Amino acid sequence: MTQPTHALALTNNQLATAVSNPGSLGTIDAYISAVYRIPMLTPEQEVELGERLRDHGDLDAARQLILSHLRLVVSISRQYLGYGLAHADLIQEGNIGLMKAVRRFDPSRGVRLVSFAVHWIKAEIHEFIIRNWRLVKVATTKAQRKLFFNLRRLTPDGQTLTPQDVEDIAQQLNVRPQDVSEMEVRMSGRDMAFDVPVEDEDGFAPISYLSDEGRDEPLQVLQRRAYDNLQGTALENALADLDPRSRRIVQARWLQDDGGATLHELAEEFGVSAERIRQIESAAFKKLRIALADHAALPEPV
Repeated sequence: MTQPTHALALTNNQLATAVSNPGSLGTIDAYISAVYRIPMLTPEQEVELGERLRDHGDLDAARQLILSHLRLVVSISRQYLGYGLAHADLIQEGNIGLMKAVRRFDPSRGVRLVSFAVHWIKAEIHEFIIRNWRLVKVATTKAQRKLFFNLRRLTPDGQTLTPQDVEDIAQQLNVRPQDVSEMEVRMSGRDMAFDVPVEDEDGFAPISYLSDEGRDEPLQVLQRRAYDNLQGTALENALADLDPRSRRIVQARWLQDDGGATLHELAEEFGVSAERIRQIESAAFKKLRIALADHAALPEPV
């Protein structure tokens, strides 16, 4: 068949670059104008190109299929302009979905590429919006994603939903009413900067009311409690499980304010060698570590 001629004053390299980066033609309007001047394929041309790609891996056939459907991506991407993301970025992600669709396109199934590609284009745009709309993700489950992309469309004039509106939307989307209410609250919130810009002297941000130097942070409180427990009740209980000689050696060596007794001093006290005292001390520490397994380990004896 004769390859379709593109009524464009653009080289193939420029077109290929424009697919992955719509802004490469200067402005988004220039890109849209360019893709709308690319002729559509007839059903016969589409089937032949699809067979060439499927049977022979013909990359030129894939290029023609992609270029002839770029206008579809532009049209679909316009439906998602209300999420505060750049149109060029939406088109770029949609083009990725289009390329995935072309790679999987099988003309023998009797379905036009335009019908097959819609799903892939929307899926890629949806993923992009979810990843970038907010720092805190608002939609993670399948039901939440359905709500995310339909709630704004179903909300009358962007107003707060009434209980009846919530019930109607929940029934229409086959989700729970509480899911609708929760998503409405999450979508109505806005991201807030952690810090205030330097030039904004009157600004107020979360950093303004965080605790000073973390002294009252929950993590600090829990760590301090665990440390106090290790120094007190937990250690007392662990020491109580030792035999009297082992307990005396550990206390004399490590739990004295004056630096503790030496191995030789304890050896003289118990009438054994310093090496034997060291062995008893080592065995005692092993028992203590087992008893305090859920807490910080005691320091190794020197």
